[in-house]
Amino acid sequence: MAATYTALKYLHVACVVLSGTGFVLRGAWMMQGSPMLARRWVRVLPHVVDTVLLASAIALAVTIGQYPLVNGWLTAKLIGLVAYIVLGTVALKRGPTRGIRITAYGGALLAFAYIVAVALTKSAVPFGG
Repeated sequence: MAATYTALKYLHVACVVLSGTGFVLRGAWMMQGSPMLARRWVRVLPHVVDTVLLASAIALAVTIGQYPLVNGWLTAKLIGLVAYIVLGTVALKRGPTRGIRITAYGGALLAFAYIVAVALTKSAVPFGG
């Protein structure tokens, strides 16, 4: 069981790093107006990484027996994830102006940082309070 947990945790953390790095890169391309955003692999790879990330998160929750809407810190991560997805979509696809996209990008980065902080502290209020 411990080996399974460790493997899942490493997979999850690796996907967090890949997902976050990819989002920062796509955000930089968005701000530059780069044609890279239109490349097929740039549109597909994040979905693959995020699917593995979500699957590993669910597997970890089951493995440790803690679940969103039961454990506060996991509920906070879930709420942060929804904010990150909405803001990220506005930033990279749906924002009608460059200014709105950049603002949403900053908000998505803050949401991502919050999710990571909650994961590290296992507290819904990771910055004190």
